[in-house]
Amino acid sequence: MEEILIEDYNYPLPDERIAKYPLTERDQSKLLVYRDGQVKEDKFCRVGEYLSAESLLIYNNTRVIQARLEFHKNNTTPSCQTLPNATQSTGARIEIFCLEPMVPHDYQLALGSTKCCTWKCMIGNAKKWKSGALSLPVQLPSGETIILFAEKGEQTGNTFAVHFSWSPTAQRSNSVAVQQCNGLNISFAEILDAVGELPIPPYLNRKTEESDKTTYQTVYSRIKGSVAAPTAGLHFTDKVLSDLRQRGIQTAEVTLHVGAGTFQPVKTADANQHTMHTEIIAVPRDTIATLISNLGHIVAVGTTSMRTLESLYFLGIQLYTTLPNTTLPYTTLSVSQFAPYTSEYTLSTRDSLQAIVDYLDNTGQDVLHAETQIMIKPGYTFRVVDQLITNFHQPKSTLLLLVSAFVGGDWHTIYDYALAHDFRFLSYGDSSILFRRNPAFTL
Repeated sequence: MEEILIEDYNYPLPDERIAKYPLTERDQSKLLVYRDGQVKEDKFCRVGEYLSAESLLIYNNTRVIQARLEFHKNNTTPSCQTLPNATQSTGARIEIFCLEPMVPHDYQLALGSTKCCTWKCMIGNAKKWKSGALSLPVQLPSGETIILFAEKGEQTGNTFAVHFSWSPTAQRSNSVAVQQCNGLNISFAEILDAVGELPIPPYLNRKTEESDKTTYQTVYSRIKGSVAAPTAGLHFTDKVLSDLRQRGIQTAEVTLHVGAGTFQPVKTADANQHTMHTEIIAVPRDTIATLISNLGHIVAVGTTSMRTLESLYFLGIQLYTTLPNTTLPYTTLSVSQFAPYTSEYTLSTRDSLQAIVDYLDNTGQDVLHAETQIMIKPGYTFRVVDQLITNFHQPKSTLLLLVSAFVGGDWHTIYDYALAHDFRFLSYGDSSILFRRNPAFTL
């Protein structure tokens, strides 16, 4: 595999160019328009003028959860029968950052659990939490107070399995992980809403504020699970969506729950040595059928939608070649990091997507659930997406590699213009609409 030097995807980004807050009116952000090597500037509220009436706009409907929990390690070790008053938290601060559910593995089941659940987490100050359960009082909107317990499990890399359970009292058995979980009819999602903190990007260098609970969500977010927003969608307003409908432009949804790995820079000299994070996607059957009918006019809102849509081609390849007549759902469908580069794929996009529709019909499913680790980098052949709406990304990031691949390596033209014309960068910054430059694949 040809070496990709990540230093070639570096550029100077002064801190003052990073937007710390969004504009008061989302759709008044700047819009950079890139087509055939040419760049011009507009406002995002007029993005519909750059889409044809045949366009199908695909956006990510994921919603950011308040995934950061702050516990304190008590100075005294609690007895195995009763925890001390949880409000007397005088010990070390322990931050638990919920990344993705482990038991149950499904986001909606884990967030909807009224008993207990286990999540893969990053733990701040983990060395101070050697053993024992942590407790946190949670006051619900109803005025009721419950106790949330957390117990640290197995470590994998820089993450830990953390078991959560909750109780109306501080009574617990010897181990939270093995205790009988008696439901309170209070979901884990409600607990996070009550006491969790929205995890805004670390490069903003500020604490989460109350306004972020609104501004760091897209207007169409509805499926809880992300720990970071699909930020290209932050520019959309109800007015912009109404304008698109009036122009006859169709929209459809996918779900990719954005993980913390989206903020991790590439630290290897050769980008091919970087390990991509795995994310869970869900795509309705109707969305896939609509894609088939609109191939050649697909617009991805954000890199998360892009990664989801391009992953579909390789999922379809798997189903086309290995499960043509199955009537049982696959346990796990997944796209590995370098799957796009391991073979010369000749199946058309239409046939690949149709294989997914046939699989869902044969197995009686309405939604395709899968995992993707796809890495879109220079040399990638795009099978589904024709236009990309996206923000301006960090230097030496996998997202910048994706942009470069989409515009045939001409990312400098875009970023040089943005830097020279006072565009605002990163999550709360301005936007762009990019037209693909690399050759079209067989649809």
